[in-house]
Amino acid sequence: MARYSTNRAGIQGPSMFKKTLYVQIRENRVHVRNIDDARTVERRASPGFSHPRMLIGDFTAAQACLKHALAEARGAGFAWTTDVVIHPLENIEGGLSQVEERLFRELAVGAGASKVVVWVGAGLGDAEVIARLKDR
Repeated sequence: MARYSTNRAGIQGPSMFKKTLYVQIRENRVHVRNIDDARTVERRASPGFSHPRMLIGDFTAAQACLKHALAEARGAGFAWTTDVVIHPLENIEGGLSQVEERLFRELAVGAGASKVVVWVGAGLGDAEVIARLKDR
């Protein structure tokens, strides 16, 4: 029998083996919010991953930073899946190209995400993060 619980956004569903994370990317910084328990993690990359023309100029450094932030935000315990909404916040004038969208998707998958939605727009609340993931 599955265990169900209600998360902070008021959404009921199985959460024992699934984590939902909202990731915001800024120049050389990653901010992760765990939707299930409101845990937040902010990491500054060293060495930096940004480039003057692109938010992600060094994929390896960005992935390492994101991987550590996701692990910290997930917390202790085991998760079969980690769903991520990744939200680039800088150097996105005119939207993302297909290459940039793929970069963010691959970045999250390489850092441990099972399902990834790349979001460009206004910041999202918990219920909006869950809705974006359900839309995909």
